[in-house]
Amino acid sequence: MGVTAILVNSNDRRHLGDCLSALRNELRGGDEIILVDNASTDGSPEFVAAKFPEVRVIPNKHNAGFGAANNQGVQAASSEAVMFLNTDTVVQPGSVRRLLETLAGDPAVAAVGPALIRPDGSFQVSFGKTVSFLGQFIQKAVLNPYYKRVLPRRTGPRAAGWLSAACLLARTDAVRRVGGYDERFFIYFEDIDLCRRLARGGGRLIYEPRARVLHQGGGSTSARARASRFEYRRSQLFFYDKHASRLSGAFLRIYLRAAVALLAARGVFDDEEGRALRERYRSLFRKGNAAA
Repeated sequence: MGVTAILVNSNDRRHLGDCLSALRNELRGGDEIILVDNASTDGSPEFVAAKFPEVRVIPNKHNAGFGAANNQGVQAASSEAVMFLNTDTVVQPGSVRRLLETLAGDPAVAAVGPALIRPDGSFQVSFGKTVSFLGQFIQKAVLNPYYKRVLPRRTGPRAAGWLSAACLLARTDAVRRVGGYDERFFIYFEDIDLCRRLARGGGRLIYEPRARVLHQGGGSTSARARASRFEYRRSQLFFYDKHASRLSGAFLRIYLRAAVALLAARGVFDDEEGRALRERYRSLFRKGNAAA
């Protein structure tokens, strides 16, 4: 089974060298790498062209968003499997083969995700079950602390309800069959939405901890934390509108209104950028639907 690795880049040149060097060592003849560049201004496309000429670069004239850019990669892919990979990752030796073996070993499996390891050696919780207001509360308050303790000791694969697209290997035909990523998600929650639709289509999702990927985290969003947080909340609301119960959506909106009010009381929105961002939150809460 061949694989097309798809990376979406937005001004993350500082991580690209390590990411692509590790990926190059993992792939075999016939595999391919596609980098979709979302209008970077840091010299990323030129760097890749000079140092990694085997990588196919698809340039965008504007930031199309994570899901839309990944869909461009899927459309261009020629392999049986596609691997969505963040630019701030380093695939560990043997991990791509392990993911491919798990995918190829069971025709019912639609997607497989590895263990994501932070630079300090701790495990990132990169999988879960259903997403709802109560489910997310339980995930963050109970399951995440539990998983962080037990994941280093878990070596066997397990079924999941969603997997992180920081590294996600999927059958190309399965992704195409469900229509790829929903491009109304600009960034965040698009991977959970994709996994939900793959599962609804009859595909199994597997967390495979014997495959490991170092994940720095925040490669393209850390420099603009407040705006990034807004995008997270907008996508979260849209995901709830699309998939969760009306009660879950109502609870989420109450919670977010309170959270924004608390941030305002702490002076987070007192500068010019903050005032504009607070108005974006107000507009978001006024909408009947949170789609971008």
